[in-house]
Amino acid sequence: MSRIIGALFSGLLIGIFARWAYPGTVPMGWGLTILLGVGGSLLADLAVNRGNTSSAQRPAGCLASVLGAMVLIFIGRHLGWH
Repeated sequence: MSRIIGALFSGLLIGIFARWAYPGTVPMGWGLTILLGVGGSLLADLAVNRGNTSSAQRPAGCLASVLGAMVLIFIGRHLGWH
């Protein structure tokens, strides 16, 4: 249970930083901000550990997670999301 709460809290922080760093306004509520942060973390983790099937995987890090969330904002905007 504490891992889920930790993932939601870190997703919120990553989503807030990504929305702050992205140029222009990003209209969304708290729920979408959390999902954006968690999705950015997953995207960054996939990019860092691409092709690595061993058990020694590297963590993505906070900056990579924020950049992953910003990529998701960019993709969403170009697909017609406000």
